Amino acid sequence: MVEKRCPRLQRDGVYRWFSELPSPQRVEFLCGLLDLCIPLELRFLGACLEDLARKDYHSLRDSEIKANNPADLGSLTNLTDEVVRSKLLVSLALLGSAHREAAGVLFRTLTHIDSVINNYGLQLNEGRTGDEFLLLFTMASNHPAFSFHQKQVLRQELTQIQSLMASTGKNPSTSTLNTMATYPGCHKVTPRSETPINSVSNSLENVLHTSTHSMEESIPKRPSGKHSKAAAILGRG
Repeated sequence: MVEKRCPRLQRDGVYRWFSELPSPQRVEFLCGLLDLCIPLELRFLGACLEDLARKDYHSLRDSEIKANNPADLGSLTNLTDEVVRSKLLVSLALLGSAHREAAGVLFRTLTHIDSVINNYGLQLNEGRTGDEFLLLFTMASNHPAFSFHQKQVLRQELTQIQSLMASTGKNPSTSTLNTMATYPGCHKVTPRSETPINSVSNSLENVLHTSTHSMEESIPKRPSGKHSKAAAILGRG
């Protein structure tokens, strides 16, 4: 009954709710939606994403080559370095689904998280360190380039990081299901603005800020518009 009475308000509420999510939850929620789609819907969405991604193809080409090159990825092993973590995030975003060898290199790097925390005293509650690790393991545990077993291991690591953050006083991002309870219903909501929301402190765009400077490769911002939010995973305009 509610959805029939005010579908526009429901839709605008979802847009606003999604735009305010931190990046790990955005990734998790989008992957969950894709799992619910039928094959023809997936093919249609694939065509839309292909068109959007084509606009940044040339500017991201060099970064994409490095992201799928096991030799380049092999140098990104120091998880205590913020620059390295940012480069790993770029690599996961640009990693092709068929590049199993490159995914294996990333898997070996990420599964050293236990020794990094225990031996180097990495504090997940300092600055945005914990948020970066949440995003890293959320992206990796959902990435098709990793095997089923690898994704299971990465998911366990993600759960451990969330527990560590909770125990040190910094609550990790709440689950998508819990956050969904805050959907605006038929209450009065402000119509969705076409300008991107830049106030999300844990957006992938902000997390990648260090990498875009250190790699001396600028990841361009997409022009504002209705398609900019659809491509928000790789950076909003």
